[in-house]
Amino acid sequence: MMPKKILIPLHENDVAPRFDLATEVLVVKRGKGTRNPEERILILPHPSSEELCHLIMTEGVDTVICGGIEEEYYDYLIWKKVQVLDNVIGPSREVLKRYCRGRLKSGDILHPPG
Repeated sequence: MMPKKILIPLHENDVAPRFDLATEVLVVKRGKGTRNPEERILILPHPSSEELCHLIMTEGVDTVICGGIEEEYYDYLIWKKVQVLDNVIGPSREVLKRYCRGRLKSGDILHPPG
């Protein structure tokens, strides 16, 4: 498996409900044979779909997991060969775990454990 980069727009510890309003993102790099992925939280100066798309392209992100996203940006990312799992709701850690197990799909709603 080639290293993969995953980006999740955040609102506190959850997937941000809207792509265009996120001011923080979680970037996760998973590599072959790595037990613990490399994670970074990036703070954006202000919410902007255009700047977020630019960040996705400059970071070499393979997959975006997000809540609601405007069709224009969804289509752009798909055109750029970025996998987009949209309309996902839940705690970012649980969403990431499910994705890493190959069990996350667009529209999934995850409730916090407990």
